[in-house]
Amino acid sequence: MNDPNNGAASKPAPAEGLEGRRAAKRNVEQPPAPRTQSRISASTGLDGVREAARAHKATGKEVRFTALMHHITPRLLIDSFMHLKKSAAAGVDGVTWRDYEEGLVERIVRLWEAVQSGRYRALPSRRVYIPKADGRLRPLGIAALEDKIVQQAVVTVLTPIYETDFLGFSYGFRPGRNQHQALDALWVGLHWKKVNWVLDADIKAFFDTVDHDWMMRFLEHRIADRRVLRLVRKWLTAGVVENGERTDVLVGTPQGAVISPLLANIYLHYVFDLWTQRWRHRDANGDVIVVRYADDSVAGFERKADVERFLRDLKARFAKFGLMLNEEKTRVLEFGRFAAQHSALRGLRRPPTFDFLGFTHICAVKRANGRFTVKRLTSSKRMRATLKALRQTLHRRRHEPVPVIGAWLRRVVQGYLNYHAVPGNSRRMSVFRKEVGRAWLHALRRRGQHGRMPWSRMRRLAARYLPLVRVLHPYPNERFA
Repeated sequence: MNDPNNGAASKPAPAEGLEGRRAAKRNVEQPPAPRTQSRISASTGLDGVREAARAHKATGKEVRFTALMHHITPRLLIDSFMHLKKSAAAGVDGVTWRDYEEGLVERIVRLWEAVQSGRYRALPSRRVYIPKADGRLRPLGIAALEDKIVQQAVVTVLTPIYETDFLGFSYGFRPGRNQHQALDALWVGLHWKKVNWVLDADIKAFFDTVDHDWMMRFLEHRIADRRVLRLVRKWLTAGVVENGERTDVLVGTPQGAVISPLLANIYLHYVFDLWTQRWRHRDANGDVIVVRYADDSVAGFERKADVERFLRDLKARFAKFGLMLNEEKTRVLEFGRFAAQHSALRGLRRPPTFDFLGFTHICAVKRANGRFTVKRLTSSKRMRATLKALRQTLHRRRHEPVPVIGAWLRRVVQGYLNYHAVPGNSRRMSVFRKEVGRAWLHALRRRGQHGRMPWSRMRRLAARYLPLVRVLHPYPNERFA
């Protein structure tokens, strides 16, 4: 077998076990030799992986990592377990986080030995459905707990490699990046670049159509450790269980699995990001901006001819890799500083809008000077869906003590307001807060037939438990300045 191309972590880590052979017990705490494939001394652990990826990236060469399994240590598996959500639903094994916590060390050692020796087998995911904002159901795959642990460990090992590769306009599920950075990047691009047309692209059932063979070929660009590749292949082909019946999966990656966001970013990095970067530098005749968050993307163009050619070429590109655009949701719209004027000439009240990451983006003007700006409002469809879910929960829990429900509502409403607290959105957030109070009042009035909760008391409860509306995210240009 190949020597490890990076050493162990600064913390002691186990030696690398061979596929098909029981992992060594006595050398669990011995660090492997700090040698690379080229026999050059390297820093140990995942920092060494990151440094090697960066060094080769700086030279323009892609290094393939031949030995990564020795980074999956019992300590990393325990850290991965602690990283998981404690209240998450159980998979087909029926084991919850609290169940696994009992006898954790012994369980982790057995799991580590199975992973290192090749005896580890992935269980199928339990399929459940959650409602989407448009009323349809989204399928989710809930993995078994040990599969989640190993997946989280593999994500920890692979992330330093791919973070050196991913492009700047990719924001989804990456360390140090979030939705508001993607929203700010789009806002800045729409203001500072010559954008007159927007392509709001939607990939049809992306997580259900990822081609397994292409996925493995993309991974092999950077990963040459066959045991890591076999782990990923096991998760892709583990299948799903629905209504007690197991179904094999030939395409797709379970949406909701721990490793799915990283795999999605890798797949779209090769299929969309690199191609888009090359297209806008070689084929575009004007300015082009792109922002992608997971499988949601928005592109802005200076010229209409560019957006039409880009859309045509993108469809052909996706078809090569088993992907399709959702024709119903993919739109080309005029958007920018001249959109309002051109819409008025066509007899339209206002320019078209588009939604991205829960916000409706609207062409507007500043009150102070009448200059163009982009106004962002909470998507009305998403707000209605959130209020509907809150009403159902309040009705179900209406007999619980008021302080208990009030404390729960404070957490829920605060989280919602924190995300949507952007400039210009205060009025819509205030409407949301008022509707939550109205829903709570309705639930309290249905607790019994004796007496009715007056609005005067409801206002006091709202003032006590429901957080106030405040702008928490400044304009991007202020933050950048």
